[in-house]
Amino acid sequence: MSDQHHVAAAEAVADCPHCQKPKPLCICDSVTPVASRLSLLILQHPQEQDRALGTARLAAQHFENAAVRVGLSWPSLAKALGRPVADPARWAILYLGSSKAADLDPESEIVALTRKGEAAENQRAILKSIEGVILLDGTWSQAKALWWRNPWMLKCQRVILGPRRPSRYGHLRREPRRDGLSTIEAAGMLMAALENRPDIAASLNASFERMLARYREVERSHPELTPRPKPRMNRDRRRKRTV
Repeated sequence: MSDQHHVAAAEAVADCPHCQKPKPLCICDSVTPVASRLSLLILQHPQEQDRALGTARLAAQHFENAAVRVGLSWPSLAKALGRPVADPARWAILYLGSSKAADLDPESEIVALTRKGEAAENQRAILKSIEGVILLDGTWSQAKALWWRNPWMLKCQRVILGPRRPSRYGHLRREPRRDGLSTIEAAGMLMAALENRPDIAASLNASFERMLARYREVERSHPELTPRPKPRMNRDRRRKRTV
């Protein structure tokens, strides 16, 4: 089948209105929402086009108080969220940047940072006060663009993750760093740790596993619906490759 026919075949397949994936890739009917005291806000870069392997909307479906916003910038957290926010400092925003949890605190899976990118004092007190989580959905460069285009994010509590295992994406989508996770894995890990609820991570990771299994099934039968994304590289890695 020619590329043109592949595109036509893919466009003929309806999308799920919830996860926005082609329906053969949808696993929404298997998602069971979990109770959570924390709110979840996922800010998606508008050029994040990987519908087949993207996980932002799937992650949000697991929580009643969750939202996905697509855009480049918002005037404030309240505007992005669509409701008033008493204290942005009680919202944790996950942004790795150049920081690595393994370098700052190898024993912790979540590290709260100062504005200088150093490990903050009173980690337990800071993390205990968090009432909402913000995730940036996109490639490394897209996440960086969201971070720099929204100065209000500096009012939030920046955190980084130190996962014990690499992303479940495996060979389907290579992350430039071992601590790079899918949005649904990051949501599960962060929400579970902040609430001391391992079941949250277990639920989201199980959904991710089902999504990947469905992807592999559809890849064999309808490859036009499962284009492989380009490798995600950060600037440092690209520079190393050109030396």
